[in-house]
This record gives sequence, C-alpha cells and structure tokens, in this order.
Amino acid sequence: MTSTGEVEGRAGPPLWWVRRRDAVGDVVLGGVSAVECAWEGVAFAREAGVPTAVGVLFGFVVGATLVLRRRWPIAVVLVGIAVSPAAMGLLLAVVGMYTLASSEVPRRITATLASMSLAATFVVMYLRTRGDVEADPTLVVVLSGFVAVALTVPPVLFGLYIGARRRLMESLQERADSLERELSLLADRAEERAEWARTEERKRIAREMHDVVAHRVSLMVVHAAALEAVAVKDPARAAKNAALVGDMGRQALTELREMLGVLRAAPKPAVVDPVPAVAVAAVALAVGAEDGPSLDALQVLVGQSRAAGMTVEMLVHGEGAAYAAEIEQTAYRVVQEALTNCHKHAPGARVVVRLAHRSGEVAMQVENGPCDGKATEPGLPSGGNGLVGMRERVLGLGGVFVSGPTDAGGFRVSAVLPSERG
Repeated sequence: MTSTGEVEGRAGPPLWWVRRRDAVGDVVLGGVSAVECAWEGVAFAREAGVPTAVGVLFGFVVGATLVLRRRWPIAVVLVGIAVSPAAMGLLLAVVGMYTLASSEVPRRITATLASMSLAATFVVMYLRTRGDVEADPTLVVVLSGFVAVALTVPPVLFGLYIGARRRLMESLQERADSLERELSLLADRAEERAEWARTEERKRIAREMHDVVAHRVSLMVVHAAALEAVAVKDPARAAKNAALVGDMGRQALTELREMLGVLRAAPKPAVVDPVPAVAVAAVALAVGAEDGPSLDALQVLVGQSRAAGMTVEMLVHGEGAAYAAEIEQTAYRVVQEALTNCHKHAPGARVVVRLAHRSGEVAMQVENGPCDGKATEPGLPSGGNGLVGMRERVLGLGGVFVSGPTDAGGFRVSAVLPSERG
C-alpha cells in the first residue's frame, strides 16, 4: 500500500477522468478518430495542393482532439465544425455533439453549436453533391438536408437523454444518501430516547420497590424492637407485636408479588426494538397502578403506625372524590414515605397527617414535632432516596412538592397534585 492508501501499480484515473475506464475509452475513440482523419487527410492534401504528409499529420492532430471531449466539449465541437469543409472528422463531429449535449454546458450554447454544425454539414454536402450528381437541385437540397440532420440531430437527442438520465441518477443517489443520513440520525435519536426511557423505568421501579419495602420493613423493625423490650415483662404484648410483625411481612411480600407479577406480565414485542419494549414496561406499570394503593387505604396506613407506638392524628378537609389511579397512588406513597421517615428519624414525636380535597387539586401534608427524647432510636438505615423519590413522583404528575424543617424543631412534607376526575 502507498501513503495515499492505494495499491501500488493501481493508481487512480489520470488528469480529468473520474474512472479509469473513461480514460481508456476516450483514448481509444481518440485513436480511431485520429486514424480516420489521417486517412481523410490524404484527399484533403490533394485538393489543397499540399504535401500528403502535411495532410495526414493535420488530420491526425484534428482527430486526436477527441480525447479532450470530456474536458473541453465545446472546443472539440468547434474543431469539428472548423474542419467540416475539409470533409474529415465524421466520428469527431458525431461524438463531439453527443458529448456536448450530455454535459453540463448551458442549453443555449448546445443549441447554438448544434445549429452551426447542422448548417456547416448542409453547406458542405450541398457544395460537394451539386457538381457530382446530375439531378434536380431540389433532390440535392433534400439529400444534403437529410445528411446534415442525420449527422447532427440524433447525437444531440441521444446526448440530451443520457445527460438527463445521469442527472436523475445523481439526484436519486443524493436523495438516497440524504435518507440514509436521516435514518442514521433517527436511529441515534431513537437509541437516546430508549436509553432515557430505560433510565426512567429503572427510577420508577426503584421508587416502587423502595416505597413497598421501606415502610413495611420499618414497621417490622419498630415492632421487633418493642417485642424485644417486652418479651419477658409482658408476654401478651409481645405476642401482639409478633403478630403485627408477621402481618407486616406478609403485606410486604404480597405487594412485592403484585409488582413483580405486573413486570412479568409485560408482553414481549414481536420485533426487538428498545423503544417499544420500554413502552410496554411503562404501560404495564401504569396498568399496575389500577390495583395499587389508594387514598381510601390511608386510614389503614395511619392505623399501622399507631399500632407501632406512634402518636398520629389524621385530618381530612373537603369531600373526597374519585381521582385517577396514579394520582391516588402517588398521594398514598407520599404519606407512606413521610410516615416511614418519622419512624426512622423522629421516634416518639407527635405526627399530624392532613389531607385536603380542593377544587382541581388534592393536597397532603405530614408534619412531625420534635422527638420527646424518651423513645429509643430504631436504628433504621437511610439511603437518602425517600424525599428524592417523592419529589420525582409529584413533579412527574405536574404537582408541587415542598419539604423541610419546621420552626418547632420538627419536619414537614407537603405535596399538591392536580386532580384528574375518574
């Protein structure tokens, strides 16, 4: 290989030719034309009274100009018109007119040169046949005109056809290349959207798993701690706490099974395509929201926290309504996660849960006071994802989420969701 990446001995086409076969074809045509004009140069030398060698050399040079037809088609046609009185260059004239018509030369120039060639051929034929043929002058005119048209019009028409076909093919090729680039760009964008969708689904599944497991397991830990404290002193209370731990565990397992069942139920698409696959998973989770928790279950949720020893007060304002399943599930998860954080970070604190049904929205707030200092820390781990998950859920539905410490030393979590009547 050479430094240019070409195989040695197989360089690209020389000079102005695009392909090697074009160069070979033009050289062959130029050679044939040169031989033809050199042969016709003998008669020209005799008529002009010059040495035969001069006529032959002149014809050879004139015919060889056909090699330049792709580079300078106008010059080749002009040479053919110029030597037409010498009755030489038939191949030169025909091929030159064809090349001119098929090139990118403006059509007005092609029409002008074609008219000049037609007129020159007609005049030469008329002058040469008028004295040689003893016939009616009209016949001479008709014959001259026929020869002029036959040598000029077909090459021009064929050249126009080839040129139009070439431009059409180039246009189609450009469109195909453009379409290929657009398809490649669309594929890249589709892959980006698929990756984004996969990331969003991972986040959604992580939020669901966190909400399902964290609250139940937190209550189980609280009850287990209470069970350990009263196991010897109060066997009846210990048995009650043990039963609550079992109930919490069974509920957690039930919710996990429901979620995993929804994920397994997502049908696989017929064609392997990341975007439809993610879309199916998203639809499956959305459908799963129909069977998820609702606002009606908040009393049960609060009751479970009370059973774990937390002082919880629940206040409901306004008349409840049937909201969209995803709205109710998100509201439930916000209250659930807020109560879980109270178990983790504010043991013994008084907690107030507020739920307000308003025109066009539903609001929820969970606020805890400062710890009383008597309750024992349950030692629950915290990954710091609870507030992040709540914020993502609420903002994803076009709601408002605010959380932060209170002036009294507690913590408040507030969310407002737009109501979508079911």
